[in-house]
Amino acid sequence: MNKSCLIGLCLGSLFQPVFAQAAVITFSDVDFGKTPIFNNVQAFSFTIDISGPLTAGLSYNNPSLNSVEYSVSGSLLPDGSPSGFPRFNLERNISGPDFYAQGSSLNFEIAASADLSNGLQVSELVGSFVFNGREVDTGRYHPALFELNSDGTGSIQNSNNMGENTPNPSTGELVNVEFGEEYITNLTFDPNQLTISAAVPVPAALWLFGSGLLGLVGMARRKKA
Repeated sequence: MNKSCLIGLCLGSLFQPVFAQAAVITFSDVDFGKTPIFNNVQAFSFTIDISGPLTAGLSYNNPSLNSVEYSVSGSLLPDGSPSGFPRFNLERNISGPDFYAQGSSLNFEIAASADLSNGLQVSELVGSFVFNGREVDTGRYHPALFELNSDGTGSIQNSNNMGENTPNPSTGELVNVEFGEEYITNLTFDPNQLTISAAVPVPAALWLFGSGLLGLVGMARRKKA
C-alpha cells in the first residue's frame, strides 16, 4: 500500500466521531436568585450523572443514571408545616436504579437547535426540566421537587409523599405531605447563561487528527533514517 492510501485510511478513521459516554448535570443555589414563598429554604446542590451522552432534539424521560447526589437544607416554622421541624438537612447519594426504585423521576427535552459544543444552557430546553425526588414509603417529609423553565423561572419545593406506611424516624408518625406543604422557594436566572451540563458529546476528531499526523510524521522520519 502506498503512502497516499495509508494516509487516506488513517485520516478517514480519525474523523469518525468519538463521543463522551456520560453527561453530568449539576447546579446549586449560587446559580439562582431565590425568593422563599413558604418557609426559608435557600441552600441546595444537585449532581445527576447520566449514563449516556446528551443529544440535541431528544426527550429524556427517566434516562438511565449512574448516580444522583443532592442536598437541600433550610429552616421551617415549627407550627407551619406537617413535620413540625424547626429546620432540616436532607442529603441523598444514591445509584440511578435505586433513585427510580424509590419513586423518583427525571424529565427534560433538549431543543433540536441546541448547540451542545459549549454545554447545555437552560435556554436550550423545551418546556421544563423536572427533577422529582419523591420517595415512596421512606417516611421522609423533605425530598425535593426541582423545576427549571427555559424562560428563566423555576422553583424548589418538597415533593408529595402521601399514604406512607413507614413512620418518620424523628416524629414516629406516618408521612402525609403534599407538594409545597413543607417549603417553596421560587428561582430566577438567566437561561442563556446558566449551563447545567458541560459534559456533552463532543467530537474528538481534532485531537485524534493531531496525534495521527504526529504518528505519520514519526513513521516517515524513521524510514528516512
